[in-house]
Amino acid sequence: MQPPALNPTTFSDTGAYGPVLGDAEFEFIRHVVGENAGIVLGPTKRQLVQGRLARRLRDLGMRSYQDYCEHLRCSGPEELVGLINALTTNVTSFFRENHHFDALADFMLPEAMERNADSRRIRIWSAGCSTGEEPYSAAMVAADVLPVGWDFKILATDIDSEVIGFAQRGIYPLDRVASLTPERLRQSFQKGIGLQVGKAIVRAQVRAAVTFRVLNLLHAWPMHGPFDVILCRNVMIYFDQKTRERLVERLVQMLVPGGYLCIGHSESIHNVARVRSVGRTIYRKHADDGHGG
Repeated sequence: MQPPALNPTTFSDTGAYGPVLGDAEFEFIRHVVGENAGIVLGPTKRQLVQGRLARRLRDLGMRSYQDYCEHLRCSGPEELVGLINALTTNVTSFFRENHHFDALADFMLPEAMERNADSRRIRIWSAGCSTGEEPYSAAMVAADVLPVGWDFKILATDIDSEVIGFAQRGIYPLDRVASLTPERLRQSFQKGIGLQVGKAIVRAQVRAAVTFRVLNLLHAWPMHGPFDVILCRNVMIYFDQKTRERLVERLVQMLVPGGYLCIGHSESIHNVARVRSVGRTIYRKHADDGHGG
């Protein structure tokens, strides 16, 4: 489906506080992010889009959203990444929605250990990992629970290339770890020195468990799974109902029988026959479901 044509006569002029996002630009941007990332921008999101893209215009040296839309149309995938990075919200923290990590320790990992006793292999996918706090939190829990010698890995993906770069470095301002216990800080972080003074650095053994990759959840997935646990939290809030349903079906397909899917506190799953709710925003794939990947 082709993006709507740009008609220069419909664009707004520069306002008192910078460029104004007119009707045609907004509809064009809505179309582009909807088609390429599945993100639904309702009519009330115009001011949010204008605010988020204002910095992008400054970085590119552009004076109008008309110029930006022409740039987006002509530049292809490279600027599409910049657009999506600017529009996606990356709000996260270590052990956010902590009941998921309690469940990971209490029964998800123990069940995976029993199920995978022969291979001693456990895989988790953090789908929509943002700046890395979620997968690193899961890796910390696994370090607490799993005996030495287990092959444990986390795949952490996000559509935003900038947050993936940040997450890979594993270096956080001290205020981002302020809620963690002193014991957890000692176990999982080092104090930054030199250029990193005032920072907390994720220890190498925790970082080693996590592999970060850029991935658009609506495109083809290069990995085959299956996964014992998938964390896809506060991602589906961007999508319309049909897109959410398709995504959930694909996620469940990637789980082992008996595996778990965790979603965000404001999200829910309906009409998926292959999973059942086992707690707050925690769903278990039926153990007799042979479609594991």
